[in-house]
Amino acid sequence: MMYQAYQTQTDLMWPLRASVRATAPLFGGGLLRPRAGKHLSAAAKLLELTEVTHHRPPWGISSVLVKGEHVPVTEEVVASTPFATLRRFRKEGVSGQPKVLVVAPMSGHFATLLRDTVQTVLQDHDVHVTDWLNVRDVPLSAGRFGLDEYTQHIIDFLAAMGPGSNVIAVCQPCVASLAAVAVMSEDGHPATPASLTLMAGPIDCRISPTEVNKLATSKPIAWFEKNLIARVPWRYGGAGRRVYPGFIQLAAFMSMNQERHKNAFRDYYLHLVEGEHDKAEVTRNFYEEYLAVADLSADFYLETVKLVFQQYALPKGELMFKGRRVDAAAVRRTALLTVEGERDDICAIGQTLAAQDILSSLRPYMRTHYVQPNVGHYGVFSGKRWQNHIYPLVRDVVHVSQ
Repeated sequence: MMYQAYQTQTDLMWPLRASVRATAPLFGGGLLRPRAGKHLSAAAKLLELTEVTHHRPPWGISSVLVKGEHVPVTEEVVASTPFATLRRFRKEGVSGQPKVLVVAPMSGHFATLLRDTVQTVLQDHDVHVTDWLNVRDVPLSAGRFGLDEYTQHIIDFLAAMGPGSNVIAVCQPCVASLAAVAVMSEDGHPATPASLTLMAGPIDCRISPTEVNKLATSKPIAWFEKNLIARVPWRYGGAGRRVYPGFIQLAAFMSMNQERHKNAFRDYYLHLVEGEHDKAEVTRNFYEEYLAVADLSADFYLETVKLVFQQYALPKGELMFKGRRVDAAAVRRTALLTVEGERDDICAIGQTLAAQDILSSLRPYMRTHYVQPNVGHYGVFSGKRWQNHIYPLVRDVVHVSQ
C-alpha cells in the first residue's frame, strides 16, 4: 500500500508537471510583465527541480585531464548481472595505469552520486565502478539480493578485472568490501586486490554513534520489515519484489537537514529571478542527482541494518559469508587506507578507523589512516578537499601497492 500510495500521488502530479514544462518557456516571452514573468518562470523551474525521478542520470564523463592534456573517455561494460554493471571508463591512448574498482553504495541513490570521485581517480588510474541497477526494475526471476550477493558481486567484478586491482569503497560498502577481500585472501584468489581504501564507512557503529546509528538501534528488525518494506507495483519490471523504496531513504536523508534543503530551494528560486544562472545551475545539478532515487532489495536492506548497525557482526568477528565466518585476519598482502571526515554526522570518526584493528595481520607499514579536517560525510569523497587533500593520499597508497 505504501508504494502504491506514493505512485498514485506521483501520477496525480504528472499533469501539473507536464503543463508547467510545456508553458514555462512562455513566461519570459513577453506575454507577461518582465518581473512577473521571471517569478513565474522561476516557480516553474523550482517545481520541475523538486520532482523525484527513478532513472540513473548519465555519468557525463567525456574527457579527463591526464598529464596536462584532455583525453577522451568512453564507457565500457566489462561484466553485467541482473543487479549491476561493471562499468569501465576507458581513456583513449592511455594504458598501464593501476586498475581501481570504485565500490558505490546501494543506499537509495545511483552510483553516479560518486561522479566527482570517479572523475578525480580517473586522472591516474584505470577506473571501474559498480553501477548498481534500480532494483524495482529487476524481475523476481533474477533471485534474491542480500549482503552475501552484494559481497559476491565485488569478488566477481575483481575477478573480471584481473590480478593487481585496487578497491576504493565509499560509505556503506566498506563492510562488504572488507569481507570480500578477507574471503579472497583466505582462498588465495589470484585477483585479491593490492590495496583496500575504506572511506567514511560503518565498520564499527558502536564507536561514537550518530543519529543514523541510534535510529537503527531504536527499533527491532521486525519493525523495519513491517513499516519500511513494500512491494514493487505491477507496472514495473520488478513487480512483486520486496524493496526498501528509495523515496523513503531520500525523505530520511532530507529530514536530517531540512533547513539546509529549504534554504537551497529558496536560493535557487531567487538566483533564477535575479538572473544569477551560474549559481542556480550549481543547485540544479546537485538536486537532479540527489532526487534520482533507486530502490534497495529488502533482503539487502534488512541484513545491513541487522548485521552492520544492530549486531556489529564484522568487528565482533561474527560476520558470515555464505555460511562461513569472515576471517579478517586472513588479509596479509592487501595494503589498507582508512579515511574519515572530521564533521561526518553519518559515519563518525573512529567507525572506519576500526578496520585497522580488525585487519590484525597487516604489518604496520601496510596501514594508513587519515582524518580530513572541516568536512562532513560527502566532503570525504567529493569537492575540493577530496580532490586536493584526500585523493593524493589515495593515489599514493594505490601506486605504492603495485
